[in-house]
Amino acid sequence: MSKYEDLVPRFLRYVKINTRSDESSTTIPSANRETVFLNQLKEELKEIGLSNVRTNEESAYVFATLPSNIDKDVKKIGFISHIDTADFNSGNVNPQFVENYDGKSNIKLGDGEYNLDPNVFESLHKYSGDTLITTDGTTLLGADDKSGVSEIISSMKYLIDHPEIKHGEIEVGFGPDEEIGTGSLKFDVKDFGADMAYTVDGGAKGQLQYETFNAAGATVEIKGTDVHPGEAKDVMVNAALLAMEFNAKLPVYERPEYTDGKEGFYFLLEINGTPDNTKMSYIIRDHDRNRFEERKEYFKKIADEMNKRFDYDRVHVEVKDQYYNMAEVIEKNMEVVDLAKEAMNNVDVKPDIFPVRGGTDGSTISFKGLPTPNLFAGGENMHGRFEYVSVQTMEKACDVIIEIAKLNAEK
Repeated sequence: MSKYEDLVPRFLRYVKINTRSDESSTTIPSANRETVFLNQLKEELKEIGLSNVRTNEESAYVFATLPSNIDKDVKKIGFISHIDTADFNSGNVNPQFVENYDGKSNIKLGDGEYNLDPNVFESLHKYSGDTLITTDGTTLLGADDKSGVSEIISSMKYLIDHPEIKHGEIEVGFGPDEEIGTGSLKFDVKDFGADMAYTVDGGAKGQLQYETFNAAGATVEIKGTDVHPGEAKDVMVNAALLAMEFNAKLPVYERPEYTDGKEGFYFLLEINGTPDNTKMSYIIRDHDRNRFEERKEYFKKIADEMNKRFDYDRVHVEVKDQYYNMAEVIEKNMEVVDLAKEAMNNVDVKPDIFPVRGGTDGSTISFKGLPTPNLFAGGENMHGRFEYVSVQTMEKACDVIIEIAKLNAEK
């Protein structure tokens, strides 16, 4: 039996609660169901014995404190996770268990047509002997990031139940809307109170990430002149065709499906339109800040060149920065990374450090002055029906959280 007896039951309770964020919303949290769950967490944090449990009204984060049980001052460590799930069916989640998985067999998801095939999802080979929690094929699982939420809370409960484990003051925080990029924008570093922190929001065992993309969102709106096609000669300007032309000017091999490692990309998310008006949404990503700025300028350059053909500007580009590569901050504060590496090694977890091809709430929080790299939480194939998590990896995540607290107390 696991020493974290409440970990899996807690996780199962959490994933069955729909907390999907809403990108069309202008509020934080973006959906009331997130507020309901955050309020539930507040009560649970009080019940397990944390103090100063509160909601930061501006950000909607729930914060709480585990008081120090040592008689010296050490840095205050923070652990943070998000409670929302991604833009995929997240209602009526029905987790299924695969005990003692052999690392090579297909896993049928529910009674439907979908399978977890290790020939497709090669990460499955790593989990021979583990107990896996999967979906039933109709929803996502929600391990991103309810595995992290569960691990943090179960770790705090373990520390409360085992006062012989010495630790300094620990801050925990749970917030909304990470999946739509708005949740951490109003994160209150002063109210949170930590000196350094970790998001527990990574994937496979051992992941330790402190380098992310620089990220921007871009909207391209094109205004056409729509007339009857029988009378279109020298009059019609087809906005839909101009949109196709704009997209064709972006480098083909700088799309997500052709890039990896530190290679950046342009990603067409959505296109809607008619000959009269067409709108496209993109995301722009690059690890290198200079190259990131060049990518944004290239969007504007394409629009400028296309507009020269017309008597007024028909192609309008709006680019908004979303987050930046947190390595710019954390590389000046590597103590927080070194502490996590030491903790992982102490609990027989090999640190796996690599640049994230994405971002975390830690990106925004780090630039607010609180260095916040990302620790593994265990989820694989996130954001869809093929999501799964290893119970043993979740337990190791708890081991790492507790070991970080112990090591910090010894500093």
